[in-house]
Amino acid sequence: MELYIQIKNGQPFEHPIIGDNFRESFPHIDTNNLPPNFARFERIPLPALGVYEIYENTTYERDGAGYKDVHHVRPMTEEEKQAKQDEAKAQWAVGPNWASWVFDEKTCSFTPPIPYPNDGKPYRWDEETTSWTKPE
Repeated sequence: MELYIQIKNGQPFEHPIIGDNFRESFPHIDTNNLPPNFARFERIPLPALGVYEIYENTTYERDGAGYKDVHHVRPMTEEEKQAKQDEAKAQWAVGPNWASWVFDEKTCSFTPPIPYPNDGKPYRWDEETTSWTKPE
């Protein structure tokens, strides 16, 4: 997608402008020869967050002659990580009583003692037999 951003006092101003809207709003500006108060902008997709990461914000930063999104992600503090694990465990406690499943700290979720079958067919968990069974 073609984007532009206005520059004021050497800093990006407001939000990127879609190319067609830019040309309509500033018909006198040649997008191949931008004045110093405008720059090309590159939209960077949001990163996939890890289980214990928090998305903080996005800033616009210079990248060569233009600007781009810079996404700021931080790891959770030990307190935030513990709170997330406690919440996952609390939600699990009100669900089905699958005592054989074990909490996996790496994924912050419960996992069965036997992996789900990988044959494309539907199954349900049977806690009595601790196995996956085909629905009737």
